[in-house]
Amino acid sequence: MDKIAQLISEFGFPVVLALGMGYFIFFVWKFVTTELKPQLGKSSVELIRLLDQIRMLDNDLIRLQQKVDTVLEYKETQEKRALESKKK
Repeated sequence: MDKIAQLISEFGFPVVLALGMGYFIFFVWKFVTTELKPQLGKSSVELIRLLDQIRMLDNDLIRLQQKVDTVLEYKETQEKRALESKKK
């Protein structure tokens, strides 16, 4: 703490503050580039993989719904035919 007071008295508060802010900005930049950026890259790859899986599941659901609709339509047609054959 004594060294900071000495630096302020020798160079002035704005200069010491500018140096402190420069160090802070460098520390944040270094943390972002070394820690966060690689993790974001990994997260991006995982996100793309999950989105592909969701698309595949959506396609499977669409195909399944089409099959169910076809079976229900076929069943309805068979019931109508059975009713018509009983009327005759």
